[in-house]
Amino acid sequence: MMNSHKQFFPLLSLFLVLYLLGQRVVLQAEAHPRHRPTKLFVFGDSYADTGNIQKSFSNSWKDPYGVTFPGKPAGRFSDGRVLTDYIAKYLRVKSPIPYRLRKLMPQHLKYGMNFAFGGTGVFNTFVPLPNMTTQIDFLEQLIKDKVYNSLDLTNSVALVSVAGNDYGRYMLTNGSQGLPSFVASVVNQTANNLIRIKGLGVKKIAVGALQPLGCLPPQTATTSFQRCNATSNALVLLHNSLLNQAVTKLNQEITKERSSFVILNLFDSFMSVLNNPSTHNIRNKLTPCCVGVSTNYSCGSVDKNNVKKYRVCDDPKSAFFWDLVHPTQAGWHAVYNKLRTMNDLQHILY
Repeated sequence: MMNSHKQFFPLLSLFLVLYLLGQRVVLQAEAHPRHRPTKLFVFGDSYADTGNIQKSFSNSWKDPYGVTFPGKPAGRFSDGRVLTDYIAKYLRVKSPIPYRLRKLMPQHLKYGMNFAFGGTGVFNTFVPLPNMTTQIDFLEQLIKDKVYNSLDLTNSVALVSVAGNDYGRYMLTNGSQGLPSFVASVVNQTANNLIRIKGLGVKKIAVGALQPLGCLPPQTATTSFQRCNATSNALVLLHNSLLNQAVTKLNQEITKERSSFVILNLFDSFMSVLNNPSTHNIRNKLTPCCVGVSTNYSCGSVDKNNVKKYRVCDDPKSAFFWDLVHPTQAGWHAVYNKLRTMNDLQHILY
């Protein structure tokens, strides 16, 4: 029973908060004289994790996760590629190796490193895994150990994912009382993290805006997966407004030639895809592809006899959401394409 509970920890925080509340741009970017970084360092949660979370904590290491890519479970919270993989693709580097595997595949260190752990936040969450402060500690130690030098950092970009796990823990403990103040503290800590990453020598830092939590399947289930919950998205709008103010201030204080800090507008990119799904070959925009057979199970669950206790849709490529929280590879690809057309990604070049 304990192991079964552990499998749900990486998703638990987001569940709680939910229940409680192209092409032209690619050519331009390629023709642009800006320099493409050679390394990508990643910090955050399950929207960015590519294999750090331990198998005992997550179903992401079980079938059917990874069925589209790489063809087997690999720790990604999707059927295939996630945001990290697409940002790496844009930079024309290999997706950075998970921190947990750094000693097993040292030949991949030259592409950077992924420090993100599913279920974590900028503060501690219900998952006993490294929060973002500790993740940054890992990079700092690698620099001290001379795994990366100043030239490596000068030619790097950092991706920071803050997908809402902090709010899940807060609301379970405190409800909605004092939530606006806590949102401000989350954004303030995020800004401090960005400053710290910059101080280590990373030239460009991209931070994701909070995605529309009100559009995740647990919130849309009450309308048979037809409509997003505008009330739940109020938290998101506050977070993103404060984040925009914080990043603007950082750029005014620190920037010399070009903006050091960039926001990837995941809210607008998610909403654009969800409002125009057919443009991206998405047929099931709000219905999750992989779900448990009952509320006692989730995607990837099996019983004590190893019998599957989940269902998978016929075509993951036509669904935006993979499970109750995370996009499919097709969903992430659509979001990535929208970020390109919005010119967000062009700003991470220098």
